[in-house]
Amino acid sequence: MDNKIKKVVLAYSGGLDTSIIIPWLKENYNNCEVIAVAADVGQGTELNGLEEKAKKTGASKLYIADLKKSFVEDYIWPTLKADAVYENKYLLGTSFARPIIAKRLVEIANAEGADAICHGCTGKGNDQVRFELAIKAFAPKMKIIAPWREWKIKSRDEEIDYAEAHNIPLNITRETNYSKDKNLWHLSHEGLDLENPANEPKYNEKGFLELGVSPEQAPDKPTYITIKFEKGIPTALNGQKLCAVDMIAELNKLGGENGIGIADIVENRLVGMKSRGVYETPGGAILYHAHNKLEELCLDRDTYHYKQSVAIKFADLVYFGQWFTPLREALSAFVDSTQKTVTGEVKLKLYKGNIIDAGVTSPYSLYDEEIATFDEDEVYNQADANGFINLFGLPIKVQAIKKLKNQGEN
Repeated sequence: MDNKIKKVVLAYSGGLDTSIIIPWLKENYNNCEVIAVAADVGQGTELNGLEEKAKKTGASKLYIADLKKSFVEDYIWPTLKADAVYENKYLLGTSFARPIIAKRLVEIANAEGADAICHGCTGKGNDQVRFELAIKAFAPKMKIIAPWREWKIKSRDEEIDYAEAHNIPLNITRETNYSKDKNLWHLSHEGLDLENPANEPKYNEKGFLELGVSPEQAPDKPTYITIKFEKGIPTALNGQKLCAVDMIAELNKLGGENGIGIADIVENRLVGMKSRGVYETPGGAILYHAHNKLEELCLDRDTYHYKQSVAIKFADLVYFGQWFTPLREALSAFVDSTQKTVTGEVKLKLYKGNIIDAGVTSPYSLYDEEIATFDEDEVYNQADANGFINLFGLPIKVQAIKKLKNQGEN
């Protein structure tokens, strides 16, 4: 180990990994000072009692950084406007939380004169990449310590053994030891019975779902909501203006009550393996659906279609931890330019896990009822389609003629 390291800033959640990392750092890095940093990105009561716990396990102090507003406005909204979804299902809840946390870690490490930054990510996961790429973007010479890539601990059971041996209190048991990540946007579940894709998740067992209920347990009566967007950003719910944080919190409540936003995913991790997880993203699922519905109305065909390809690349960049890159910034600039007319209201019906369209309006709507109607109109000459089809189909016609000619010669 590096004996030159005297002070370490640790990304601290109070969970199993980071709880045992504090004494491990002191044991293995010459009794270095450990400064814990808990980033508040909306995990709620998980932050309760963290200062006492961190200090009891050896930290000299704990910072709690309230990042919720910036998390939504600077990370979630740009990703929502891009319609970025990883592999068609994952709404990137953990992915875009890591860059903002890592950026704050660097700021505190610089202010404290720390020699290193430490995180509790495993060597198998994506988060190690997300944290470290963001750290490199702001502190390229900073030493990074990743205990999972150094220590001899091989499993979460062995982590619990270490915690018990060091009298570290835990709020989990070996039987309920899912690996979870919670923030304002989502909650993920991994591990235990979920590691076998053949197993159905325990949706209806008490304590599994935390942000809502399963569709079977949702009310028999639908819930109607109306979301107002201004330039691609949700600003009001059911006629009431809400700040960014409150918007997501309220939609999480409404969506959760109606069994919305539960996804069972086998995803391709950046490190090359497939992993299985269950994600709860009730408010996020509603916002993505509503935003895309409004874009259907307000974006021209070519922009709408091209933006779909941009969304795939944008999602890859977020998932792979490449938030602070020129390409992500350039794609965001493109996305922002497409959102100038994405203003209007979307009405939705929430019912037993389903998000059902119930109407959309916009002052920038490109839908013209007089042109689209099946009834008689005065603005569309159907005979114009003859020339259009002849020109549009000319390459196909020429190819077919040549093919027939060549067949005849043979």
